[in-house]
Amino acid sequence: MMSICGVDCCNECDRRTECGGCQKTDGHPFGGTCIAAECMKRGGFEEFLNFKNTLISEFNALGIAGLEVSDLNLLNGYFVNLEYPLANGQSVKLLEDNNVYWGNQIEISGSDRCYGIVADDTYMLVCEYGCNGEKPEIIVYKKR
Repeated sequence: MMSICGVDCCNECDRRTECGGCQKTDGHPFGGTCIAAECMKRGGFEEFLNFKNTLISEFNALGIAGLEVSDLNLLNGYFVNLEYPLANGQSVKLLEDNNVYWGNQIEISGSDRCYGIVADDTYMLVCEYGCNGEKPEIIVYKKR
């Protein structure tokens, strides 16, 4: 099954029975919002590529040492919505489990940690974490 944006997400997803399919749900897999489907509805493939490239530029413009973004992937919030500890002892999740975001994981040179980057129309997030999302830290969370 192909998605609205042309990426064959279904064959790679182990949650496809919960999803409902991108085309069948009009770009609202898992009951959430898919950033790629929204781009396609707004302006077709050109908007899809322009938005992706704009996000890549925005991430690189942050000037974070060791963070060089060359590509973004579609990521389900369920897989990337880490729980971040706050200074007051509480924890917070910043994403929606049912949304699909643009994002990537970038290894930090000389470290056993990675940067995780995620964005949609409204927010962008850069975090740092260890193996399997261990000990996540918010680096940047900002409104676009």
